[in-house]
Amino acid sequence: MTRVAAVDCGTNSIRLLVADCDPATGHLVELDRRMTIVRLGQGVDRTGRLAPEALERTFAACREYAGVIKELGAERVRFVATSASRDAENRDEFTAGVRDILGVEPEVVSGDQEAEFSFTGATRELVGADHLEKPYLVVDIGGGSTEFVVGEEHVRAARSVDVGCVRMTERHLVVDGAVTDPPTAAQTAAMRADIEAALDLAEQSVPLREARTLVGLAGSVTTVAGIALGLPAYDSSRIHHSRIPYEQVREISERMLASTHAERAAIPVMHEGRVDVIAAGALVLLAVMERTGATEVVVSEHDILDGIAWSLT
Repeated sequence: MTRVAAVDCGTNSIRLLVADCDPATGHLVELDRRMTIVRLGQGVDRTGRLAPEALERTFAACREYAGVIKELGAERVRFVATSASRDAENRDEFTAGVRDILGVEPEVVSGDQEAEFSFTGATRELVGADHLEKPYLVVDIGGGSTEFVVGEEHVRAARSVDVGCVRMTERHLVVDGAVTDPPTAAQTAAMRADIEAALDLAEQSVPLREARTLVGLAGSVTTVAGIALGLPAYDSSRIHHSRIPYEQVREISERMLASTHAERAAIPVMHEGRVDVIAAGALVLLAVMERTGATEVVVSEHDILDGIAWSLT
């Protein structure tokens, strides 16, 4: 067993996994898994730069994670940064800060590499499951981008496109610095058109409709699952490998787009950092299911973070 620490820094959240991994058996023992909403991508789509306050929120989380990694004695650490830091003019400031705090160089990976990590993390424990048909389509709906990966035991095709819950919210639902509460029909239609165009782009290189099992990852999907299951609080063990039918996803998407901030915030499983972006995230999931004809989504709590951990073994 190798004790590793994986950090995934996305557009909306930063997450840590410390785990003991056994590559011989494919078994991963989780020691600590945590997530902090830092909104690193705040305003990047508009300004092209990482905001000072977003950087400070991210560095504060890194300092907390450095303490956990030291306490648990991880032998290897890997820090992967995704969409927001790929796009920013001042990404060197971000890189230097992370290096100073955690002692490792953040790797700003390509969308394709991001997709490879997601597929490995999501499917490693599904391989051999006779109740799920292959090929799998793994869809990782992030803050700035969404990754699409089709494969069986290994990746066959992958594509990252620039539609995520934060990017879609900032591009279509923010007026005069505030999220429209609730969105107008015109805003929703424009967002849907943007998502459909991104699906067209993804489909140029990934055979989305060939997949027999849709596996959904990340906070937008797990939040939709928690709502569908009617959980009184967020429960990872209940959400992991739950199967949410299309009709429930459609109903929840429509409900999120028609609700106010206060109504969304009152949902028991809703993380406070997702209240304003869940409508966009749910709409991305719905559009994917409609494009592929998926009758359900298999929800996985194991994703890019687990894939990063496996890459260290």
